[in-house]
Amino acid sequence: MVTFIDTLDDPRLDAYARLTDVQLRNRLEPELGVFIAESSKVIERALDAGCEPLSLLTSDKLLPSIADVVDRISAANPLASAFVMPEAQLEGLAGFKLTRGALAAFRRPAQPSLGELLLQARRIAVLEDITNHTNMGAIFRSAAALGMDAVLITPGCYDPLYRRALRVSMGAVLQMPWARIGEDVASEPGAHGNVAHKGGWSRAGIPLLHEAGFKVAAMALSDDSISLDDPRLSEEPKLAIVLGTEGEGLSHATIDAADHVVKIPMRHGVDSLNVAAASAVAFWALSCY
Repeated sequence: MVTFIDTLDDPRLDAYARLTDVQLRNRLEPELGVFIAESSKVIERALDAGCEPLSLLTSDKLLPSIADVVDRISAANPLASAFVMPEAQLEGLAGFKLTRGALAAFRRPAQPSLGELLLQARRIAVLEDITNHTNMGAIFRSAAALGMDAVLITPGCYDPLYRRALRVSMGAVLQMPWARIGEDVASEPGAHGNVAHKGGWSRAGIPLLHEAGFKVAAMALSDDSISLDDPRLSEEPKLAIVLGTEGEGLSHATIDAADHVVKIPMRHGVDSLNVAAASAVAFWALSCY
């Protein structure tokens, strides 16, 4: 149902008009089970993934160009409204000009259990405390494209369904099976991620990976690092590739508990890559496909 609105103060737009407030966004997404898909392509991928649409927001100027998306949302949920506003009014919505068509609110999908993912997968990515939405989205996109079966995130990671991470992934977050690994922790008020002792997930998490038959490859520079092209890695029947946050890298606890510590061979004195770039190289080199 198309509904024309002329002000962002309308309470039906709370999920969109309050996106500039970090605390409200965190409250909306985890507790009420809502995520925001930005751009027509990401919205379509959310629909392809079977996510339940709750509403859509676009401008009067762009409405004709996304008629197919509006029709798909109506078919998926006849109660979902397509809110349409004058383009000038939408200039007050932070980031809207970057949406390339629309924003849509969806019910967060149920995630598979960790046990289910470990049982079915051969190659998984484990993200330790990734606290950058752009990196999170880019890693998920590389994982989907380059042969990972699943992604696991530790308690300190940012939410993969956060609006920017989802947009950067081009919807790959909705295509890749993912689950959380490690001890549950409480969210810090006002923060995107969670409060967690760095590497604390590994105490319980790495034994779980071992029990499921995985060898753990920690991507880190150390005196005993082996090269990414070491045949022992590609020969592992089940491999978990662990990547750490920018700057600090992986925790000592994770590196100490890993079966392999792995580095990417580099030239010209460069000793490291951005974690998103490193993930793409590692996934391509170690994929089973």
